[in-house]
Amino acid sequence: MAEKLKIISLGGLNEIGKNMTVFEYGGDIVIVDCGMGFPDDDMYGIDVVIPDVSYLIKNQNKIRGIFITHGHEDHIGALPYVLRSINAPIYATRMSAGLIRLKLEEHRLLDKTTIVTCEAGDVVKAGKFSVEFIHVNHSIADAVAFAIKTPIGTCIHTGDFKIDTTPIQGGMIDLTRLGQLGNEGVLALLCESTNVERPGYTRSERSVGASFDGLFKGCTERIIVTTFASNVDRLQQIIDVAARYGRRVAVTGRSMENAMKVSTELGYMNIPKGILMDLNHIKTLPKEKVCIITTGSQGETMSALSRMAFSTHRQVDIMPGDRIIISASTIPGNENSMGNVVNELYRKGAEVMNERERALHVSGHACQEELKIMHALVKPKFFIPIHGEQRHLCLHAKLAKEMGMADDHVLISEIGRVIELTPKTAKLGGTVTAGQVFVDGYGVGDVGSVVLRDRRHLAQDGVIVVVMSMSGEDGALVSGPDIITRGFVYVKESEGLMEELRQVALEAIHNEDEHSAHDWAAIKGAVKGALSNFLYKKTKRSPMILPVIMEV
Repeated sequence: MAEKLKIISLGGLNEIGKNMTVFEYGGDIVIVDCGMGFPDDDMYGIDVVIPDVSYLIKNQNKIRGIFITHGHEDHIGALPYVLRSINAPIYATRMSAGLIRLKLEEHRLLDKTTIVTCEAGDVVKAGKFSVEFIHVNHSIADAVAFAIKTPIGTCIHTGDFKIDTTPIQGGMIDLTRLGQLGNEGVLALLCESTNVERPGYTRSERSVGASFDGLFKGCTERIIVTTFASNVDRLQQIIDVAARYGRRVAVTGRSMENAMKVSTELGYMNIPKGILMDLNHIKTLPKEKVCIITTGSQGETMSALSRMAFSTHRQVDIMPGDRIIISASTIPGNENSMGNVVNELYRKGAEVMNERERALHVSGHACQEELKIMHALVKPKFFIPIHGEQRHLCLHAKLAKEMGMADDHVLISEIGRVIELTPKTAKLGGTVTAGQVFVDGYGVGDVGSVVLRDRRHLAQDGVIVVVMSMSGEDGALVSGPDIITRGFVYVKESEGLMEELRQVALEAIHNEDEHSAHDWAAIKGAVKGALSNFLYKKTKRSPMILPVIMEV
């Protein structure tokens, strides 16, 4: 009897970000993507969220390779953290491999990792799997889909894609190959769902160039453009239009500098001679000869645009009349920080142009009609929507059914759930350990849900520390209790409340002392309980209460 093919998503379902899909068959595992997510507003202090890879650590000896669809952070960002725990070769196209090398070098992991550079059309043998790279269009160079062949059938994983008939470079998505695979027979299609809510087609990247031309033409002020650092085609268009109108270009922001370095070295960008200029020398030129390309299209606190807006950038001050072009859409969750930056730019007298006013951004993801084309070409037996929140997955499932797929051939999974495929059946099986791992500074996974709960508690209600000195001989109170608060009330204006808290604590100590002297844990518990009840009745607040006993 043939083995079952198992497909497990460890990230990228019911969320946008931290994409990671595991294919397992007959003692072999291949992994598609290894992405990170960004923390929610209430994840205080958390820098990055990565998938829980406990299942992969447990099955380390089965892993034959990590295959990367493209170089965006939500597909490669977790690699430096995951590669500390598992060792596997990485297969990626040139641009993706270049960005991964930079990332691993930073984390001092480059020497310990094998990175194999592949091209669209290449087929990699990985245990019982063979993985074919298929060229697709996306908002970063060198994006690919995968045809993953197994003894029981072929699965197609689209990665992120759109159908761009007039791309800046790299050619149109390889619909021919997808159609051929569809004719040969596809067991399952795993297709991204990001833009499934949008009808029609995604506009071509080339359409943004015309908008840039209109904003550069006749402008006598300095121009500052912000966009996603990884969108090499967009950067190329900005540089081309700047050259057309006689402007020199300076670049600021670490991720922008890295992306330019990698894409130029690999030949993905063609920069006219003498157009780039050091940011330190830009002040020597008249403003109508200057174009600055910067990071910060999402209002990130430490990004170059944010620092310019709040006057903390060392080399660039925003001047009245500066034309700021925001060539990106705001990712859900970043609206407030982006709004703050834009308000500050207006306050300094700058003119801000964004995608709402002009066609300054196009998505890298397929809309409904493009998704339908993908389904029609691939003609899968089973369909698994990926890369989206619950509403995206459900709408994509509905779209597949409208195109004629049977209800029981469409599977909406969740993180950690095992999908079991045979040549004729597909069903949701059990679960494996999965979820979120938090990265805080150098710590990976040492901040769990309990620590986060405490941080939320502190952020919302503050903390009260009760310090008591007690005799080690007879357990009597020697001094205190002293009440220290942070983030609760302003002490000088609440001296009455502080005295009341002191009395409540004293009473609790004496009551507990009578039947459990020397039982410090019981005394701490009594003080905490008494203060907690008193404060909730009096203020309707529940600060964190930390009793501290010093034995003397």
